[in-house]
Amino acid sequence: MPAKRFISRLIARWGMPRVIITDKLRSYGAALRKLGLAVDHRAHKGLNNRVEGSHRPTRKREKIQGRFKSAHQAQRFLAIHEETANLFRPRRHKMNATTFRQNRADSFCQWDKYVDELTA
Repeated sequence: MPAKRFISRLIARWGMPRVIITDKLRSYGAALRKLGLAVDHRAHKGLNNRVEGSHRPTRKREKIQGRFKSAHQAQRFLAIHEETANLFRPRRHKMNATTFRQNRADSFCQWDKYVDELTA
């Protein structure tokens, strides 16, 4: 059983844990029962999400890169896109609708000004 072998290797390397947090894959619970470990097992989708959450922007960029012919072309596009995307994505949850609309209008005016400077 791969989960049993995985957990036993982790314990051999790092020692007996107090708590084991896994995703909801049932083989982890079965492996812990077969190994006879008296540890608190928390099978939850979000508890061990700290690492995955920190990689969210990277994962999003990797997904976008799949649509480009080369990593260089994707990097060129994404470098510019990240700078301009924040202009058009204000934090909506921190403002009311009127303020949001005003910020969007200001963003488009600022964008038009940038475009005019570049084309002139």
